Amino acid sequence: MKQADIFLAFFRVGILGYGGGPSSIPLVHKEVVEKYKWMDSDEFSDILALANALPGPIATKLAGYIGFREAGVLGMFNALAATIIPTIILMVLLLTGLNAYKDESWVSGMTQAVVPVVAVMLAVLTWDFIKKSGASKLGWKWTVVALAGSLLLMQFLHVHPGILIFVLLIGALLKKDASPSENEKVGGEQR
Repeated sequence: MKQADIFLAFFRVGILGYGGGPSSIPLVHKEVVEKYKWMDSDEFSDILALANALPGPIATKLAGYIGFREAGVLGMFNALAATIIPTIILMVLLLTGLNAYKDESWVSGMTQAVVPVVAVMLAVLTWDFIKKSGASKLGWKWTVVALAGSLLLMQFLHVHPGILIFVLLIGALLKKDASPSENEKVGGEQR
């Protein structure tokens, strides 16, 4: 049953994730976090951050990891197949059909209409992550600083998002190591 759930979850993502990897992220979130509850939003955001820092398509990285985590190597291959098979089939069918009508205005309008839909889907997921980050131990002050700093670095200095994610992950690890853990505290004082 678990393999069937994995296949169906990632098949739906593969068939509905029109617009590429980034457009499939909210769909993966809906399946993995909301429908099947294989992880919570915090775990998903950690996996997403790490997957964005690694090379390759995001949808297949998420599918491979989540499939492996839930059902081992067979689950990984199952999730990967479910993610890429719809794309392969749809590409062959769609491009064959669109090639015959490529000069029609409705084809151009259809492809241009997808961009705002994907933007809204990503904006909703981003806002959800911002709210969770602001409500976390990080707090709103550092959330706003990290967002503004990241935006400035990417937009004006053209720093790659993967580099920012890597630096923020290292910073979080160092910050976690620098603060004393609950086990090291006795009666509110550090040992």
